Amino acid sequence: MTLAELSVEYRAHAHALDLRLCQLEHKLEQTTDADCRCQLEDRIRMLSTMLREARELAVLTERYYDRGYRRNAKYTI
Repeated sequence: MTLAELSVEYRAHAHALDLRLCQLEHKLEQTTDADCRCQLEDRIRMLSTMLREARELAVLTERYYDRGYRRNAKYTI
């Protein structure tokens, strides 16, 4: 698998995460139970982190070989 193909996979994963986040946020707006709200907020926080990382990795893998591209220090060794 090439980095360009991997980038497409990361973008698809990010899209799926974004859809799920929208669903959970809508459910959070409808929920009044405190325990359920706390669980939903935890899930939303976790998925938001995963979404951010998937987007960052999509950009990294699609632009990895571009001259002058400054990579995110978080993903360099």
